[in-house]
Amino acid sequence: MRLCLRGQGFGGGVLCVLGVLHGERGQSKALPLRLCEPLRQPALFNPVLCMSQPTSRLPLLDTLKGLACAAIVAHHLAFYGPMSDIAQPLAPDLMAWLYDYARMAVQVFLVLGGYLAAASLAPEGAARFGPVGPQWLKRFVRLAAPYVVALLVTVLVSALVRPWMEHPSVPGDPDLAQLITHALLLHSLLDHESLSAGVWYVAIDFQLFALSVLIFAAVRALPSAWARQRAAQLGQAVVAAGVAASLWGFNRDASWDVWALYFFGAYGLGMMVFWASRAPQAAGWGLAMAVLGGVGLALEFRARIALALVTALLMVWALRTPAVRQWRGISALVRLGQMSYSVFLIHFAVCLLVNAVVSGLWPASPWINALGMLLAFSLSIVAGQWLYRTVEQRTPTLPTMLRWQASLVAAGVLVQLGSNWG
Repeated sequence: MRLCLRGQGFGGGVLCVLGVLHGERGQSKALPLRLCEPLRQPALFNPVLCMSQPTSRLPLLDTLKGLACAAIVAHHLAFYGPMSDIAQPLAPDLMAWLYDYARMAVQVFLVLGGYLAAASLAPEGAARFGPVGPQWLKRFVRLAAPYVVALLVTVLVSALVRPWMEHPSVPGDPDLAQLITHALLLHSLLDHESLSAGVWYVAIDFQLFALSVLIFAAVRALPSAWARQRAAQLGQAVVAAGVAASLWGFNRDASWDVWALYFFGAYGLGMMVFWASRAPQAAGWGLAMAVLGGVGLALEFRARIALALVTALLMVWALRTPAVRQWRGISALVRLGQMSYSVFLIHFAVCLLVNAVVSGLWPASPWINALGMLLAFSLSIVAGQWLYRTVEQRTPTLPTMLRWQASLVAAGVLVQLGSNWG
């Protein structure tokens, strides 16, 4: 059955392709589509007004990132004791919620990551970049430089607190293989114990970006004139297949959670958000996203996927509503969102140190340990600001990253040797 909606922009094209992909047999093979910027905009939708600010620096998006960042730091404070264990009787329900649910804020980062990837790689649905290799390398350097610096700090802090804080949250002495795989973002794939909380996400972010680059480059390389003329639609269809495969298949199997395909559903929804925000009409996109997410949730309900879907749909509404899009945000959250990656990277080292000091000096005081959690949260933001200004914001180069990687490995080896001699 072929279902086409004319005059609805690319959103209508989504429904058209969904109908085609269901085929005459009625088999559910619908693919979630990437959005394509329309060639013309109706008078009711002014792209100049809506896109007057850089996509990555919209206060609305920075506020959303700030909220997600705060949730992740709070989750790790509740998850990695002992301060949270001691303070737990003061607010058991809050601690339980932070422990079980705040971690799902990662889905917000995945949706935002897909949105920004679409904006930079294929704003019209077709590749807008050069060779694949330089794109991968540029992304790796930008991710890895602050990440390696934060890991270096964490390795040193762990070595400092390990002798006088016996707790499962303290990482063990790193070995050489562990250090090298972390520096290369291969630790999860090779099943090496993490040196810090949340570092799996950095590796997944790089995989998702690399996969997206590969998809659009592969479509661009198709030899036929027909394919070249429809590169945007083909790229969107291939990405759509990946989103459907993720939401309906790979994301339901935890053995895939070290690979990009496990997370591509939320990431692809973010890409759809970007194109929906620029399309003449967003109804088709909204319906396509709802169908893709709805089918995935019907097959197996997952709260994290529900959150990703709700986030994506709310972002479409917000970005297409001028009053909301032009909102200046909450200044503190905007600033936190701008440096959220650096805060995310370094907060575990800060929390580890504060945990060791506060729980060691006041092991039986819930109120002091609760205040210690607030102190750790605040100092994490301070440390994140330092990392953002000194490393991330300066656009690291390949030689700089290599020096930091070598420093991480060297420091880790020295820590291991010192532990063995001690």
